Amino acid sequence: MASNHFDADGNAHMVDVSAKSVTRRSATASACIAMNNAAAELVRSGESRKGDVLAVARLAAISATKWTAHLIPLCHAIPIESVSVDFQWVDQPEKRGHQPSAQLRCDVTCTTSGKTGIEMEAMTGASIAALTVYDMLKSVDRAMEIGPTRLEQKEGGESGSFSR
Repeated sequence: MASNHFDADGNAHMVDVSAKSVTRRSATASACIAMNNAAAELVRSGESRKGDVLAVARLAAISATKWTAHLIPLCHAIPIESVSVDFQWVDQPEKRGHQPSAQLRCDVTCTTSGKTGIEMEAMTGASIAALTVYDMLKSVDRAMEIGPTRLEQKEGGESGSFSR
């Protein structure tokens, strides 16, 4: 069984996971988006012109997890058995010469019973949540910054557990 995305001739291919055992797997990823205080107040109050920013971003994240295999060419289509999406405001150090800003962090946790990991689904969900927040608030703050997007933890599979 090949262990990477390239065959013996160097051609890209989808890794064969057919001989692997089905195990419970979970992953949590996060993405942050920094915005000005006016945009943050719209998120907090739920009074954005486009509606409830966090509710829409939550739905976008859940939907995105289901589309991961369509977006990332060598990613396996796996059953998404649960997705949770949480948002929290994070303290952000002030940068010299910049307007005060707020940072919103989106955490997406996905679980599956499958033969391969679910990290990419969690990371895709977190990324799309942040992009959705940007889309809903860009009329208020075009200077919003997204990042980092990263894996926070994973459980299950041959590679075992990971925690940042």
